[in-house]
Amino acid sequence: MNTGFIGTGSMGSMLIEAFLRSEALLPQEITAFNRTSAKAEQLAQRYPGLRIARSNKEVVLESEIVFLCIKPMEYKKVLDEIRDFTDPSQIVVSITSPVMLGQLEQLLNCQIAKVIPSITNFTLGGALLCMFGERVSAAGRDDLLTLLANIGQPIKIEEKLTRVSSDISSCGPAFLAYFLEHFIRASVEETGINEQQASALAAQMLVGTGKLLTEGGFTPETLRQRVSVPGGITAEGLRLMEKELKDMFNQLFRITHAKYDEDVAKVASLLSRPAE
Repeated sequence: MNTGFIGTGSMGSMLIEAFLRSEALLPQEITAFNRTSAKAEQLAQRYPGLRIARSNKEVVLESEIVFLCIKPMEYKKVLDEIRDFTDPSQIVVSITSPVMLGQLEQLLNCQIAKVIPSITNFTLGGALLCMFGERVSAAGRDDLLTLLANIGQPIKIEEKLTRVSSDISSCGPAFLAYFLEHFIRASVEETGINEQQASALAAQMLVGTGKLLTEGGFTPETLRQRVSVPGGITAEGLRLMEKELKDMFNQLFRITHAKYDEDVAKVASLLSRPAE
């Protein structure tokens, strides 16, 4: 399946490499364009056969599925460049949460989907949040879901739940990494364990915990209860966390949603301007 990528930055290049590593796509089935050509050329050097386009238009003309891996404020320019070259048989996939399906359907005459990936997809795991516009055919939906299943677990969600779902599946790895970073640093400072050993232990703890939650039949609550013995060491640590964290997680969702609402408003204003 000929698949195009407009944008080969952090997430665009991650998706390309994940599809290639999973063998869901061959290099010669991929066409990519990036406004900084060096980034796309580096991918082509690593994966001989991958085609570098000279424009966004060329990506669209050569692809059955096109992934838009660009920042929210870049959409206006890109959509103006490709809107006359899409057709109803194509699927254009946005990976940018503040851009709404309805907005894209008004501006393009093709099938529209939105997929929010996660850095975890690089290891062919984790969730891919999937939303579909009204024009997506059953065959188109199946083709896209089959492609995505090679690099993670496609999960269909309502568009109104994009932000909270993204906070958990896409921002979550960074939040957990931040926790582990400080967990490891404190263990070194307070006990003298070396950082390499502490990092290895923390990484394996995270892997094992994930398996308990996905394969072991535990929920976060039942896992906490199983590990924490009343009056024991774990219980003491949890008591401190309960005291110090308080409503921090509620504040986190308020902050991310406020930023999302701000971005949605900016995108809506940008896309409502007449074509240049």
